[in-house]
Amino acid sequence: MDLGIRGRKAIVCAGSKGLGKGCAMALAREGVEVTIIARTQATLDQTAAEIRAETGSVVHTVSADITTPEGRTAALAACPQPDILVNNAGGPPAGDFREFDRDTWIKALDANMLTPIEMIKATLDGMIARRFGRIVNITSSAVKAPIDILALSNGARTGLTGFVAGLSRKTIPNNVTINNILPGLFQTETMLSRVEAMARSTGITFDEARNSRLKTIPAGRFGTPEEFGALCAYVCSAHASFITGQNFLIDGGSYPGTF
Repeated sequence: MDLGIRGRKAIVCAGSKGLGKGCAMALAREGVEVTIIARTQATLDQTAAEIRAETGSVVHTVSADITTPEGRTAALAACPQPDILVNNAGGPPAGDFREFDRDTWIKALDANMLTPIEMIKATLDGMIARRFGRIVNITSSAVKAPIDILALSNGARTGLTGFVAGLSRKTIPNNVTINNILPGLFQTETMLSRVEAMARSTGITFDEARNSRLKTIPAGRFGTPEEFGALCAYVCSAHASFITGQNFLIDGGSYPGTF
């Protein structure tokens, strides 16, 4: 299927590895000119080279922390009129909420709620004027089924979800959609680091911890960034203009509910 977005321009935050890289690669395969933002230039350069080699698309890189005003300014200077925005940032730490002080909460809100809102604010009116825009926020399956040790993520990402629910109905008349994708367990460095932490804290081996996580997934495996990117690309496509304000859970069947 031709997704109808060839020649469009996209900003992909935290796009040098993991799920962000999966999104950047999938968009580039569709002929989108991609600007990827991440903090480490070497990783950015490697990812950009991979995407160019595989897709032939134009790829720009910005070494910056998207959670800071300076990082957002740099991203928007590199791609001032994006047609597609993929908001993404690393999740806050796990733990007992009693351990988190105000500064820790503010940092989580800045990264996982306020930064996406600032990026939406900076790009939305241009999309409306051009009558095309696709905004995708990478959140978490914890928005749908909160996880007790992820209090910071539960709070910040759910706040963003509520914001999007209100705004997205106002922008769709102008062919600008805003949706969220909620990943479960994916084969990424972040997930593997959490498995390692689980193994250390419980005194079991890495393989035992990994198998314990796998047992929670009906699909019997972790998701891949390529699968995630394919969903992102469709939500960003010309064919998805009737979809807005939705939360797409992609978790291998882990969530047990009907709705």
